[in-house]
Amino acid sequence: MPSAREFLHEFVAHYVALEGKLWRTLALLLFHPGALSNEYIAGRRVRYVEPLRVYLTFSILFFAILKFSSPAVFLTVHGQQAQASAHGPRQIQENKPSPIQVSILGQTPTLPQQWQDFEQLPTAEKQKLVVDSFYHYAPYAMFCLMPLFALFLKILYLGSGRRYGEHFLFALHANAFAFITMALMTLIPVNIIRLTLGAWLLAYLPWAMWRVYPSGKLATICRWLLLMAAYGIAMSLAILACIAIGVMLRH
Repeated sequence: MPSAREFLHEFVAHYVALEGKLWRTLALLLFHPGALSNEYIAGRRVRYVEPLRVYLTFSILFFAILKFSSPAVFLTVHGQQAQASAHGPRQIQENKPSPIQVSILGQTPTLPQQWQDFEQLPTAEKQKLVVDSFYHYAPYAMFCLMPLFALFLKILYLGSGRRYGEHFLFALHANAFAFITMALMTLIPVNIIRLTLGAWLLAYLPWAMWRVYPSGKLATICRWLLLMAAYGIAMSLAILACIAIGVMLRH
């Protein structure tokens, strides 16, 4: 029977691939935009961690870091909860909807009962529910956006001869890089380093697109701007959907 140390070693080696593959993958992913996708498209895959595993690992890591390194949000919420407890019924009374609001809600049968219940919660509980909903559903929402990201690329590069799977591969790598960079920006409290990482994050995607989808630099920048606009709208809607679902299901 393997010892706990041997089991941990096998677990890390198998699921995180620290024995060589991860470092080669990270070196290309972080410092050579588009190179990792080109390696995969060219069929040189054995030396690198699978794109889906890279994406999932750093997506989960980013949201965990974001959640546990944002004390201001939680201190605000808990502080307001403590205030609400101290004031007792008075605070609850202040957060009750007015008779006009109750009347309007009562005359709107299409409005879900869950939303009515949410509107009657104290402000601190509303804020906590919104924050919890975001962290509960956002990782799933971001993963569900990957096929859409690839579809946007497919449309932007019609006639390039690239298959949808190649666009999806690029989407996983590009977003994995974004998660790594944003995680570092969250963890490192040095403004100059954050500024440098932010600049690299901004420049990375158009550079990667230019290397994976050879075309003129101006054409690449135009496609990048269109991609960011479309994906930004999709991401905003997805985040709103996460919060709405959390409110409805009380997560």
